[in-house]
Amino acid sequence: MIKRYERQVMNDLWSDQKKFDTFMQVELAASYAWMKKGLFSMDVYEKLSKASFKLEDIEQIESEVRHDVIAFTKAVGLSLGEEKKWFHYALTSTDVVDTAQSLILKEANQIILQGIDQFMSVLKMMSERYKMTPCIGRTHGIHAEVTSFGLKFALWYEDMKRLRKGFVDAADEISVIKMSGAVGTYSGSHPDIQKTAAKYLGLKESVIATQTLQRDRHAKYIHMIALIGSELEKIAVEVRHLSRTEVGEVSEYFSPNQKGSSAMPHKKNPISSENITGLSRVLRGYAMTSFENIPLWHERDISHSSAERIILRDATTLIDYMLNRYQETLAKLQVDTDQMRRNIDYTHGAVFAQGVLNHVIQHGLDRQEAYDIIQRIALTSLKNRTSFKELILNEEALKAFIISKEFDSIFVPETYLKHVNVLYQNVFNV
Repeated sequence: MIKRYERQVMNDLWSDQKKFDTFMQVELAASYAWMKKGLFSMDVYEKLSKASFKLEDIEQIESEVRHDVIAFTKAVGLSLGEEKKWFHYALTSTDVVDTAQSLILKEANQIILQGIDQFMSVLKMMSERYKMTPCIGRTHGIHAEVTSFGLKFALWYEDMKRLRKGFVDAADEISVIKMSGAVGTYSGSHPDIQKTAAKYLGLKESVIATQTLQRDRHAKYIHMIALIGSELEKIAVEVRHLSRTEVGEVSEYFSPNQKGSSAMPHKKNPISSENITGLSRVLRGYAMTSFENIPLWHERDISHSSAERIILRDATTLIDYMLNRYQETLAKLQVDTDQMRRNIDYTHGAVFAQGVLNHVIQHGLDRQEAYDIIQRIALTSLKNRTSFKELILNEEALKAFIISKEFDSIFVPETYLKHVNVLYQNVFNV
């Protein structure tokens, strides 16, 4: 991942040093299991546990042997004596690689979950701040009816609740150990070794595997990351639309020294939201690659390996960056409630047509007749930019069905927020 889109915590997590440190954890877990099984003494295990390696040794050896795990074991062997014969005993490379990957992803998941929770806290804060702030709701991009600006954030919060649950489930399915040997039969090992090592490492056991863990696990995991990214894009697209000059209801925070365009000094662009939109496309591409990794030849090939070296690091790093960047963007979002009011008034009251329709039906007018009359008046109001309310009041066919006090409330935006509390109770359980 390029540095522009990663935080240092993820850079450290996916470093070569961390990878080989985690390989060592897995190797020592296996050694511990064999010691408990009686293959060698505690003294031998203690010597193994003091093993070390140098990255430069691994790099030099790998340039010759063209195999990172063999390079690792050889480099570790340089720090050991006779006991090195037990290092990597009865393990195949993928026992180490897949298990170490599970451990690294387990750490990544805690970072990502923290990001999700922080992001959700911002959504909740914004939903509460603008709970009773009327704004125009749009369907098909066209003014529809009044809604609450806070409800947008409440909806996104509910979305994130589902996505968080899905991510936790997917993360759980890749937090597994695999130590069943070359084709998954334990032929050179014993099932007890995986069981003991799993407890040692804090991982679940894989029930059955070939030389590799099944890649549908990882596909589901990347898929969930892509879904979270797509939710962030969903929010970003809304912010971008509301930021348009013609709409002007929100804008991203613009620092005093920030520039919007090299050519046009007046520009203030929603660059963070556009950034999130672009990065979500990358995540969906990784999801497709993860699905392609599921079918492997027989008990194993490495067609998935090269792809995973890219997509697992990049997907976890990107979603971490996106969650952290965009929660800050939303927390600092500039909201113009006066412009929201002006936009409600933009159609000269035509957006209250359904309220008028329901009103006259309740007071005795046939629905189809009422609809046709009100549609005609609404379209006239829109075309001529005249008051919809006045046109309604001057329509002879409607006068007998209009009750003044009730009728006036139809044109008060807050009237349309009367059930907002129920929706908030549904989302936030309060």
